[in-house]
Amino acid sequence: MYFMIKEDIERLGIKMGRDALFALLASEHLLVRTRKRKHITTNSKHWYKKYPNLIRDVIPDQPNQIWVSDITYIKTKDEFLYLFLITDAYSKKILGYRLAKSLDSIHAVNSLQDAIKNTCQPISGLIHHSDRGIQYCSHEYTALLRDNGILISMTENGDPLENPIAERVNGILKDEYLTDKINNHSSLDTIQLRAVIDKYNKLRPHLSCQMLTPEEAHSRNGQLKRMWKNYYRKTVKLEV
Repeated sequence: MYFMIKEDIERLGIKMGRDALFALLASEHLLVRTRKRKHITTNSKHWYKKYPNLIRDVIPDQPNQIWVSDITYIKTKDEFLYLFLITDAYSKKILGYRLAKSLDSIHAVNSLQDAIKNTCQPISGLIHHSDRGIQYCSHEYTALLRDNGILISMTENGDPLENPIAERVNGILKDEYLTDKINNHSSLDTIQLRAVIDKYNKLRPHLSCQMLTPEEAHSRNGQLKRMWKNYYRKTVKLEV
């Protein structure tokens, strides 16, 4: 946010850095509140084959090198919905998604099919990383990965930090884009979600992607400069 309004601040002659801006927003209760996870979407207690983590300590330096997948829940006034996401780890661009009323594996398969169709680039040798949920271990899902020459990687300890990019994108969508829609509507439909994903991909710069939007970063190659740092206050912790 500071990056997006910095030119306006300087033009008005206001001397304020990022930390000072965030401290001001915190004092006015204008920061996005992070919510604790209350609904479990991962069932890893199944008999399907589980795969090792192939991306530990790997930093992608181009698009379509690593995709990360995850499922998050969306609670509206009337119902629970589930959002299946496929995100490129390099650019943070959402390539495939499905909104569903159940956790059935077919929705994960459909989101992966969309990502493969939408990428329009060679993906053989790409690594697909996910948790060990039954959706990602199912025969249909793993067969689709193998048929497209995609390597299978999974978390090993059930720790969200083993899939941090997917977790972070989930949080951005829910906290920054979907909160108002969830609070003001009884449900959420695919058309509304498509507008949110489009806005995220084309307009939301990332500190981890050299302040590029996911759409811009996805057209680049070479390691992107990270511009984030941990930011602590006595009562507020921010991760942007």
